[in-house]
Amino acid sequence: MGWYPATSRRYLPDVPDILIAADAPPVYREIASVLSGPGTTVRWVRAGQDVRPEHDRQPADLVVLDLQIGTMGGIAVALDLRLEVDAGRLLPVPILVVLDRRADVFLARRAGVDGWILKPLDPIRVRRAAAALLAGGSWYDETFLPDPVAVPAGTPR
Repeated sequence: MGWYPATSRRYLPDVPDILIAADAPPVYREIASVLSGPGTTVRWVRAGQDVRPEHDRQPADLVVLDLQIGTMGGIAVALDLRLEVDAGRLLPVPILVVLDRRADVFLARRAGVDGWILKPLDPIRVRRAAAALLAGGSWYDETFLPDPVAVPAGTPR
Protein backbone atom coordinates (compact mmCIF):
# COMPACT_ATOMS: atom_id res chain seq x y z
CA MET A 1 0.00 0.00 0.00
CA GLY A 2 1.60 3.42 -0.50
CA TRP A 3 3.18 5.53 2.16
CA TYR A 4 -0.25 6.47 3.51
CA PRO A 5 -1.90 3.38 5.04
CA ALA A 6 -5.60 3.21 4.20
CA THR A 7 -6.34 1.89 7.68
CA SER A 8 -4.91 4.97 9.36
CA ARG A 9 -6.98 8.12 9.82
CA ARG A 10 -3.78 10.15 9.97
CA TYR A 11 -3.42 9.98 6.20
CA LEU A 12 -5.69 10.94 3.35
CA PRO A 13 -7.45 8.11 1.51
CA ASP A 14 -7.06 9.86 -1.86
CA VAL A 15 -4.03 9.30 -4.04
CA PRO A 16 -1.84 12.41 -3.91
CA ASP A 17 -0.13 14.15 -6.81
CA ILE A 18 3.20 15.50 -5.57
CA LEU A 19 5.41 17.91 -7.49
CA ILE A 20 9.06 17.99 -6.40
CA ALA A 21 11.39 20.78 -7.49
CA ALA A 22 15.06 19.98 -7.02
CA ASP A 23 17.98 20.34 -9.40
CA ALA A 24 20.06 17.73 -7.56
CA PRO A 25 19.02 14.17 -8.45
CA PRO A 26 20.00 12.82 -4.99
CA VAL A 27 17.60 15.24 -3.28
CA TYR A 28 14.80 14.28 -5.66
CA ARG A 29 15.47 10.55 -5.22
CA GLU A 30 15.53 10.85 -1.44
CA ILE A 31 12.15 12.61 -1.29
CA ALA A 32 10.51 10.62 -4.09
CA SER A 33 11.56 7.27 -2.62
CA VAL A 34 9.73 8.13 0.59
CA LEU A 35 6.59 9.62 -0.98
CA SER A 36 6.21 7.20 -3.91
CA GLY A 37 3.79 4.33 -3.72
CA PRO A 38 1.22 2.46 -5.75
CA GLY A 39 -1.04 4.99 -7.42
CA THR A 40 0.87 8.01 -6.14
CA THR A 41 1.94 10.48 -8.78
CA VAL A 42 5.34 12.03 -8.16
CA ARG A 43 6.52 14.57 -10.71
CA TRP A 44 9.91 16.24 -10.90
CA VAL A 45 11.06 19.56 -12.27
CA ARG A 46 14.72 20.56 -12.16
CA ALA A 47 14.33 24.32 -12.42
CA GLY A 48 12.42 26.69 -10.16
CA GLN A 49 10.91 28.58 -13.08
CA ASP A 50 9.28 25.33 -14.28
CA VAL A 51 7.18 24.84 -11.11
CA ARG A 52 4.40 27.32 -11.89
CA PRO A 53 3.84 26.16 -15.50
CA GLU A 54 3.86 22.52 -14.36
CA HIS A 55 1.37 23.20 -11.56
CA ASP A 56 -0.76 25.24 -13.97
CA ARG A 57 -0.70 22.39 -16.51
CA GLN A 58 -1.67 19.76 -13.93
CA PRO A 59 -2.43 21.04 -10.41
CA ALA A 60 -0.50 19.25 -7.69
CA ASP A 61 -1.80 18.33 -4.25
CA LEU A 62 1.57 19.17 -2.71
CA VAL A 63 4.64 21.05 -3.93
CA VAL A 64 7.99 20.17 -2.34
CA LEU A 65 10.74 22.72 -3.00
CA ASP A 66 14.44 22.33 -2.31
CA LEU A 67 15.85 25.61 -1.02
CA GLN A 68 18.81 25.42 -3.39
CA ILE A 69 17.40 25.17 -6.90
CA GLY A 70 19.67 26.69 -9.55
CA THR A 71 18.69 30.17 -10.67
CA MET A 72 15.30 30.37 -8.90
CA GLY A 73 15.48 28.88 -5.43
CA GLY A 74 12.75 27.38 -3.28
CA ILE A 75 11.87 30.61 -1.50
CA ALA A 76 11.55 32.53 -4.77
CA VAL A 77 9.31 29.76 -6.17
CA ALA A 78 7.17 29.77 -3.01
CA LEU A 79 6.73 33.55 -3.24
CA ASP A 80 5.88 33.26 -6.94
CA LEU A 81 3.23 30.61 -6.27
CA ARG A 82 1.74 32.58 -3.36
CA LEU A 83 1.50 35.78 -5.42
CA GLU A 84 -0.17 33.94 -8.31
CA VAL A 85 -2.66 32.29 -5.94
CA ASP A 86 -3.42 35.65 -4.28
CA ALA A 87 -4.02 37.18 -7.72
CA GLY A 88 -6.44 34.36 -8.58
CA ARG A 89 -4.38 33.08 -11.49
CA LEU A 90 -3.36 29.78 -9.89
CA LEU A 91 -5.05 27.13 -7.76
CA PRO A 92 -3.86 27.09 -4.14
CA VAL A 93 -1.39 24.36 -3.23
CA PRO A 94 0.37 23.46 0.03
CA ILE A 95 4.12 24.16 -0.12
CA LEU A 96 6.80 22.26 1.78
CA VAL A 97 10.32 23.70 1.60
CA VAL A 98 13.40 21.57 2.27
CA LEU A 99 15.82 23.80 4.17
CA ASP A 100 19.58 23.42 4.45
CA ARG A 101 20.05 24.90 7.92
CA ARG A 102 18.06 26.16 10.89
CA ALA A 103 18.78 29.82 10.01
CA ASP A 104 16.76 29.39 6.79
CA VAL A 105 13.55 29.10 8.83
CA PHE A 106 13.38 32.90 8.81
CA LEU A 107 13.15 32.89 5.00
CA ALA A 108 10.52 30.14 4.98
CA ARG A 109 8.36 32.05 7.46
CA ARG A 110 8.61 35.23 5.42
CA ALA A 111 7.63 33.34 2.26
CA GLY A 112 4.45 32.08 3.96
CA VAL A 113 5.03 28.41 3.18
CA ASP A 114 2.82 25.77 4.77
CA GLY A 115 5.73 23.81 6.14
CA TRP A 116 9.44 23.22 6.17
CA ILE A 117 11.76 20.36 6.89
CA LEU A 118 15.48 20.49 7.56
CA LYS A 119 18.25 18.42 5.99
CA PRO A 120 19.45 15.79 6.59
CA LEU A 121 16.12 14.22 5.75
CA ASP A 122 14.75 11.07 7.27
CA PRO A 123 11.74 9.10 5.97
CA ILE A 124 9.59 9.52 9.07
CA ARG A 125 9.79 13.32 9.10
CA VAL A 126 9.24 13.53 5.33
CA ARG A 127 6.13 11.34 5.56
CA ARG A 128 4.74 13.22 8.54
CA ALA A 129 5.31 16.58 6.88
CA ALA A 130 3.67 15.48 3.62
CA ALA A 131 0.73 13.91 5.43
CA ALA A 132 0.16 17.03 7.53
CA LEU A 133 0.17 19.32 4.51
CA LEU A 134 -2.00 17.00 2.41
CA ALA A 135 -4.51 16.94 5.27
CA GLY A 136 -4.74 20.73 5.16
CA GLY A 137 -2.46 21.41 8.10
CA SER A 138 1.07 22.68 8.47
CA TRP A 139 4.43 21.18 9.43
CA TYR A 140 7.24 23.14 11.03
CA ASP A 141 10.25 20.92 11.64
CA GLU A 142 11.78 21.43 15.07
CA THR A 143 15.02 19.63 14.22
CA PHE A 144 18.05 21.53 15.54
CA LEU A 145 15.77 23.92 17.43
CA PRO A 146 17.93 25.68 20.04
CA ASP A 147 17.19 24.94 23.67
CA PRO A 148 15.49 27.81 25.47
CA VAL A 149 17.78 29.74 27.77
CA ALA A 150 16.50 30.20 31.31
CA VAL A 151 17.02 33.66 32.73
CA PRO A 152 17.16 33.75 36.53
CA ALA A 153 14.47 35.81 38.23
CA GLY A 154 15.52 39.35 39.03
CA THR A 155 18.09 39.49 36.23
CA PRO A 156 17.90 42.77 34.28
CA ARG A 157 17.00 42.24 30.64
